[in-house]
Amino acid sequence: MAQLQTAHTADLDPEVLNAGRALLYDVFDDMTDSDWEHSLGGIHALVWEDGELIGHASVIQRRLLHGGRALRAGYVEGVGVRADRRGRGHGAAMMDALERVISRGYDLGALGATDEAAAFYAARGWRLWLGRCSALTPGGITRTAEEEGGIFVLPQSVPLDLSGELTCDWRDGDVW
Repeated sequence: MAQLQTAHTADLDPEVLNAGRALLYDVFDDMTDSDWEHSLGGIHALVWEDGELIGHASVIQRRLLHGGRALRAGYVEGVGVRADRRGRGHGAAMMDALERVISRGYDLGALGATDEAAAFYAARGWRLWLGRCSALTPGGITRTAEEEGGIFVLPQSVPLDLSGELTCDWRDGDVW
């Protein structure tokens, strides 16, 4: 029987964090140290089965600029389920937990989706960002056209123009 755990990064033992990191490296062939670091510092949703970690997702705080405002975004990172355990609702259970956090603590949810996961997020009510995407880099605002068509938002209390510009804060590695 699978069990869902939610906890802040600070409340997880190093062994659990190492298991989450190893799981994501198994799930994604292009996983990097920066990608893992992006998953830290927020709330993790973990799925355990017989004492083994089979699913990981997290939500961290980021600042997104839209419509002249700096918005507090619950940004979803590191969503993965072990290959032999997919299709059993584990991803949905983790997202249920993270979406609850987003709905109670953030102006909006946001994430960068893989092509394979886009339909999953859309079916959950996440909306594809249709407008221009940029990053607030050390050199100024820089368009991230390669990310357009893969950014999803979960609207909350702030009105969003999905065809407008959305700018994320700077970080090492993949900015989105």
